[in-house]
Amino acid sequence: MKFAIACGGTGGHLFPGLAVAEVLRGKGHEVLLFVSEKEIDSRALHSAPSIARETLPSIGMPPLFSPAVFLFLGRLRASYAKCLEVYRKFAPDAVLGMGGFTSIAPLAAAWRRKIPAFLHDSNAIPGKANRLGSRFCRKVLLGFQECAQYFPGRPVLVTGTPIRSELTAPALAKSAARSQLGLDAGRMTVLVMGGSQGAAGINTLMAQAATHLAPGSCQIVHLSGPRDEQKVRGAYNAAGIANIVMPFCDRMGEVYSAADLVVSRSGAASLGELSWFGLPSVLVPYPHAAEDHQRLNAEIFVRADAARMLAESVATGDSLGTLLRSLLGSPATLASMAAAARALAPRDAAGRVAAVLIEVKK
Repeated sequence: MKFAIACGGTGGHLFPGLAVAEVLRGKGHEVLLFVSEKEIDSRALHSAPSIARETLPSIGMPPLFSPAVFLFLGRLRASYAKCLEVYRKFAPDAVLGMGGFTSIAPLAAAWRRKIPAFLHDSNAIPGKANRLGSRFCRKVLLGFQECAQYFPGRPVLVTGTPIRSELTAPALAKSAARSQLGLDAGRMTVLVMGGSQGAAGINTLMAQAATHLAPGSCQIVHLSGPRDEQKVRGAYNAAGIANIVMPFCDRMGEVYSAADLVVSRSGAASLGELSWFGLPSVLVPYPHAAEDHQRLNAEIFVRADAARMLAESVATGDSLGTLLRSLLGSPATLASMAAAARALAPRDAAGRVAAVLIEVKK
C-alpha cells in the first residue's frame, strides 16, 4: 500500500509522523512525507534519508485581520495545488495529517480526490488547524482522551502519541547511559529540555536555579537550543554543577535513559516520550501555546501525580531550585511519579495509528 503523512512544522508533529512512517515501511508499505520548509524538518530528516518527502510552503495562520493573512492564503493555495499534483502521481491509499497547518492542504486535497484521510491530534485540546482539518477526515486519532470532547459528532479513537522507533528499543541502564554520555555513572541526573528548538524561558529559569543547587548534588544534561548554550553552561560552571549543555541532541535514547528527573515544556510529543521512559518531570508549559494546550497537557500529568507544574509567569530560580532539591532528595517520590508517568501512555501508539491506515483496504 501507499500512504502520505503530513507531519512538518515542529518536532511535535514531525517525530510522531516519522514513527508511523517507520512502522508502515517495516510492514512493506511505501510512505511519502509532506513537510515544511523549516530547518527543524530538514535537520530531523537527516536520520531518515530513504523516506520520500515533499516540501510544502504552508505557514501558521496569522491573526484574522493581519496583512499576513494574504501570504497565508497564497501559500495554502499553493500547497493544496501541489498536493493534488502529488496525489495524481503517487496515488496514496490513505492520507494521515499529524496536525498543524502543514496538514490542512494534504487533508483537503485528499478529500477532493476521495482518498481516505485521517487526523492525529496529540494534545489535550485541538488547535484551529486540526478543528478545520477534521472536516476532511474519516476518523480523528487522539493522544489524550480529554481531547475527544472537541470533535463532537466525529468518530474518534485514542491511540496515544507515536514514539520514534529509535526510542522504543530497550532502555539502557542509567549507569551505562551516563557513562556513554561522559557523566558520573552514580550521580543523580536532571535532564532539561525545551522542545526541538530549546526554550528561552526554561533556559533562564535553570540558569537562575543553578545557584540554589548545592555543588555536586546532581549533574545536568541541558538541551538549550543554539542561542543560550553559552549562557546556560556558564551559569552551571559558576555554580559548581557538573553539566553537559548541547544546542541539539540526536542521542535522545541515551539522554532519557540517564535521567532521574526532567525539566521540560509540555508539548504532547515530549510528554509521550517521558511517559514511555517512565520519567518524573517538572513541567513549565509554553505560555503562548495555541489554546493554552501545553498547560492542559501538563495538567493531565499533574492529576496523575506523574509531574509537578510551574507556570513560567510566576516561576523563579528560587522556586524551581527548591522544587528540584525536594524531588531529588526523595527517591520514593521520584519512583512513584515514574510509575504514574509510565502508566499514562498507551504502548505501541505508532502501531495503533498504522493499523487504522492499513484497515482502509479491508
